[in-house]
Amino acid sequence: MSLAGKTLFITGASRGIGLAIALKAAKDGANIAVAAKTAEPHKHLPGTIYSAAAEIEAAGGRALPLVVDVRDEASVYDAVEKTVAAFGGIDICVNNASAIQPTGTEQTEMKRFDLMNQVNARGTFLTSKACIPHLKKAANPHVLALSPPLDLAPHWFGRHVAYSMAKYGMSLCMLGMSDEYRGQIAFNGLWPRTGIATAAIQFALAGDDGMRMCRTPEIMADAAYAIFNKQASTFTGNFLIDDSFLYGEGVRDFEPYRVDPSRPLMPDFFVPEDMPPPPGVKIG
Repeated sequence: MSLAGKTLFITGASRGIGLAIALKAAKDGANIAVAAKTAEPHKHLPGTIYSAAAEIEAAGGRALPLVVDVRDEASVYDAVEKTVAAFGGIDICVNNASAIQPTGTEQTEMKRFDLMNQVNARGTFLTSKACIPHLKKAANPHVLALSPPLDLAPHWFGRHVAYSMAKYGMSLCMLGMSDEYRGQIAFNGLWPRTGIATAAIQFALAGDDGMRMCRTPEIMADAAYAIFNKQASTFTGNFLIDDSFLYGEGVRDFEPYRVDPSRPLMPDFFVPEDMPPPPGVKIG
């Protein structure tokens, strides 16, 4: 397996899971369009598009840092065209950018509702749409969304309906487009079984203690890498859980992905009950 010479357009690639996917591909010598909003250092969040680009190039890849707001159509199309001009095309699109606020109906401001749905659902639709004409020209084109399986159990909505709508909107894009472009472009969803040690966990959900109950972003990067090396004409329309998918790819030891092996693993949202963990993996 190799992504040597492939071009990846990754939204939200300045940190977290998006950056981990970029670095994994960079080790093969891939080209990475770092499409994210952070051009100046944030007071809490680590990384900018420029620091991410430096890490990618240090890992062996080529990087193109691009200031992109996935809510803005002109911004996305401009970034896609700059990527094609720089690298000659696009082979892989990763819809990683996401906004989160898992609050109840009365606690969710409409401004936040709009943000989550514009970034998550609309941003995924728009970014995929902009990349599709170029992906059609690629040898083994993939679109991946960091979005959950479509489990409509009421408890996934009752606690945070606005956030659930936004994340499931990303999954619906993958479901619909996988059928629309079947045989041409692969569209898949990938989701973590556990919390992943990112800024979202640290600052929006569970704090430093919660970070210790997570896995590292590398588990998602390894799963994404394996997906991108599948045959796009046949491996499409899947909603995958990171450890179950990697188990099917031959991984047996998941301990290296744990931030703190002495702490129990925190389950993530949206993992269906009929998708149990691999043998030997204990959650909670």
